[in-house]
Amino acid sequence: MRKPGRQSFGSQAGRHQHFSPYALVTTVVTLLVVIGAGTYFVILPLARSHAAGQQINLNLNCTLLVPANPLSAKGLATPYQLVATNPNDGPCHESNLAQSAFVQGVIYDPASGNFSVYNPLIIDKDTRPAINPTVPALPRHAVVGLWFGFNATNLTLKARQVETLQQAGCVNGLEGSVFGQFAYCNAPAFFAAANQGIVAGRVKIPALARARDGMPCPTVRDFGMIDQDQSDNVQTQYLATTDGRIAQQSTANRARINNTTLIANPSDNALLTNFIDPALDCQPWQAPNLADNNAPVSALPLDELQASVIQKAPVALVPLTDPMVINGNDQSLTKTNLYRRGVDQIIATTNQQASGTLYCQNYLQIGLTRILVDKQFTINAISPDPAAANSLFTFLANRFQGAYTLLNCPKLLNVPNPVTTQMNKNGVVISATIHAPNINAGGTGTTTGTGTTTGTVSGKGTGTGTTGTATTPGKGATGNNAGTGSTGTGTGNPSQTLNCSVNGQLVRGCIGTVTINNQTCTLTIAYNTVSINCPNNQ
Repeated sequence: MRKPGRQSFGSQAGRHQHFSPYALVTTVVTLLVVIGAGTYFVILPLARSHAAGQQINLNLNCTLLVPANPLSAKGLATPYQLVATNPNDGPCHESNLAQSAFVQGVIYDPASGNFSVYNPLIIDKDTRPAINPTVPALPRHAVVGLWFGFNATNLTLKARQVETLQQAGCVNGLEGSVFGQFAYCNAPAFFAAANQGIVAGRVKIPALARARDGMPCPTVRDFGMIDQDQSDNVQTQYLATTDGRIAQQSTANRARINNTTLIANPSDNALLTNFIDPALDCQPWQAPNLADNNAPVSALPLDELQASVIQKAPVALVPLTDPMVINGNDQSLTKTNLYRRGVDQIIATTNQQASGTLYCQNYLQIGLTRILVDKQFTINAISPDPAAANSLFTFLANRFQGAYTLLNCPKLLNVPNPVTTQMNKNGVVISATIHAPNINAGGTGTTTGTGTTTGTVSGKGTGTGTTGTATTPGKGATGNNAGTGSTGTGTGNPSQTLNCSVNGQLVRGCIGTVTINNQTCTLTIAYNTVSINCPNNQ
C-alpha cells in the first residue's frame, strides 16, 4: 500500500513515501493527511532528527544489505543492514517509522507439509542489535522464502557479494526500475514446493468460514479487500529502543528491554488479519513464529496460498496499472509478471489478462459493494489509524477513494469517484458517502441513500426492480430522512451477456483462449454450456 505521488503513473522517484499508521504505537508524528488508499497517505517532507530534534530532509530511498546465504538458518539469524541508497540525500534509520524496512521469512517443510515463520532482523549499518537473534532450527530439506516491505518509497536490495542475490533468487523489480516497497527472495521456488504439497495432500489449506455478512470471509484477492497495489508489504514487527537499536518482536524480548517502540509495516495482509477479519468474525491462517516461542502469526505467503486455492472468481490479481509495476511512466507486462511470481499469482500472457480497466470494473462493482454491505459491522470497529479515520468503515471508504484515483479508474471507466469523505477540523475522516454502482446487467435506476451510504441495485433485466435500501438513518440524496432507496424501472436488455473467468483470466462471452498449466486452451459456449478444450485432453 503506497501513498499517492503527484500523478497516477509517475516515475518511482516522483512518488512520495508511504507512511505506516500501524507503526504509530508509542511515537507521535504530526502529519498532513491527503488521501486514503491502502493505509493512509501523507505528505511528509520533513522529519525530526535523532539528535537535536531539528528539521532535516527525509531520505525516502534506502538500501538493504542482504547477508550471505540468506535462505540458511545462519542467514536468517544474521541482521540485514539499512543504509541510504544515496548518502547525499540523508541517512536511513530503521527506528525512523517513515523509513523502516521489514523482512518476513517463511519456512516450508516438504516432508510434513507444515509451515513456520522466522522474521529476520534489520538494523542500521554499522550498529548492533538490541538483542542478538537466535539461529532457528530448520527442517531437513526446508524451502525458505523471503518477502520485504518498506515504509518509505524505494527499497533496493544489495549484498556484499554479487552472487548472493542471484543464488537466493532475489527480485527487486526490473533493472533500473524497482518495485518500490516490495521485493522477494526464492518466492517462486517456495510456492512451487508448497503447491506440490497441496496437490499431494500434505498441505492442508484452511477453509474460509462464513463471515458475518453471509459471504465467505475475504482473502487478499477479494476485490473488497484490495487497493491500488495489492499483495505488498508484510506483517513483520520489530522493537526499537530509545537509542535506535532494533530487536525482533517477541514476548521474551519485550520483557528484557524497557521503553521500546513497536514498529510495523502496513500491508493489505495486516489490514485483513488484524482488522477486517476480527470485524467479520473471520480467522486468518497462521503458523508458529520460531523467534517467539512458536506463537502463531500471520504471513503473506500463507495468505496468498489460501487465496490461490479458495478465492472464487473474479479473482483480484496485480494489474498493469498497479503503481509498483509501472516502468518509468509506462505499463510493463514483464514487471507485472515479475511481481505476480513473487506472490503466487497466475502469469498474464497478454495485456488483457492484466487489464487495469477490468480491475477497476471489479473494484467498483464488487469491492465497493462489499465495503457498503459490511458497513454495519465495520462502522463500530476500530480504525487502523484513528488519526486518519474514526472507524474501520471510514478508513476503508477513504482507502477506496484514494485507490480508485491512483488506478486511473475515473478515466478508464468514465465513472467519477463514487466515494466522498467528510473530515473534522483535525483532518480525521468521520463519515463517507458511497454512491453505490448500478451493477445490475439489465436494470436502470438511481440509488438513493443516507448521510453515509446509498443503496445497492437489485433490479432485473426487464420489468421493475428496486434499488437497495440504505441502512443508516440520515438525510439521503433525495432528502428522504429514512434513507429508503427509490424504486426504478428496469429497461435493460432482456438477456445478459455471460463472461467466464478461468484462474483469474476473463474471457468475454466465454469464447476465446486461456492459459491452463502452461497450455493454451479454447473456450466455447453453446446451449448454456461452457466447454474447455486443451491439448492432449489435459
